Amino acid sequence: MLKVRFRRATKRWHRLYRETRMVARALRSPSHPVLAHVVVTRRCNLACTYCSEFDDFSKPVPTDEMLRRIDQLAALGTTNITLTGGETLLHPDIEKIIARIREHGILAFQVTNGYLLTIDKIKALNRAGLDHMQISVDNVQPDEVSKKSLKSLDGRLEMLSEWAVFQVNINSVLGSGVKNSEDALTIAHRALALGFTSTVGIIHDHDGQLKPLVQRDQEIFEEIMTLGKRSFSRFNEFQHNVARGREHDWKCRAGSRYLYICEDGLVHWCSQQRGYPGIPLEKYTRADLRRELVTEKSCAPHCTVSCVHQVSIFDAWRAPQRPATASEPANGLVQIE
Repeated sequence: MLKVRFRRATKRWHRLYRETRMVARALRSPSHPVLAHVVVTRRCNLACTYCSEFDDFSKPVPTDEMLRRIDQLAALGTTNITLTGGETLLHPDIEKIIARIREHGILAFQVTNGYLLTIDKIKALNRAGLDHMQISVDNVQPDEVSKKSLKSLDGRLEMLSEWAVFQVNINSVLGSGVKNSEDALTIAHRALALGFTSTVGIIHDHDGQLKPLVQRDQEIFEEIMTLGKRSFSRFNEFQHNVARGREHDWKCRAGSRYLYICEDGLVHWCSQQRGYPGIPLEKYTRADLRRELVTEKSCAPHCTVSCVHQVSIFDAWRAPQRPATASEPANGLVQIE
């Protein structure tokens, strides 16, 4: 265990150095993606009723294709890549993909439901060079909405606490479909007790739009945000607007500073607004990045996708945006179910 603690501390300081460089570069220049979410498989081993981003049959994206996509993102200057799904641990070569990200000097993130974690898998992710893992825990006891419960996952969280060299963030949720809002507090306190960071997400409606929390949920939200002083959430005032159902006045930089690459290799604004620009990643150019940097997104005032907002903060003060041109969709959106 002393060896694990030493490696964890060394990794933490090295990660902080790289993250500081990432922030400095993002502030200095708007010409590269700060964050890309890349789907490695649409298949998931669970079926949470609020989720619209999974199925139970898709094959993983072929490994060679995934490696090409990582290389293409690196060529665009991407500084952070998050692997997402579906369930990322269902990809048979997930460690190889993570290692490729790290070979390019890019920060490597992974989103997982945690069910498939074992000590051997955690050690393999350590060797691959994973920087961050996020696990959403939706409730204390599993129910018909979500099986991602503290009861089901606590043993795996203890394994992560003991063996993971990478940083772990536990994200609890509030909003539509959550039976007991107090569960989010229990989950947040457990995360901190295990040495993890803690954040809270707000489940959007089926259109990915604003739906204000009830008063007690807002109070719980504010308390968890206070607990999360060690996490990036402390910079995210945007989430306070989401909790209250307020519109946001901001410049969305999706398609430029943030990219969402689906399993078919197409670049979209985000997971909730798939379809535009819909350009294959291998054909995505710096001209596309420049266009989307200054393109106004009509969905921005009602957006609930916090990661896009966090990335857009780097450019809040630069480059005024314009409405979509006649050659682009009238409302900028083509929703794909």
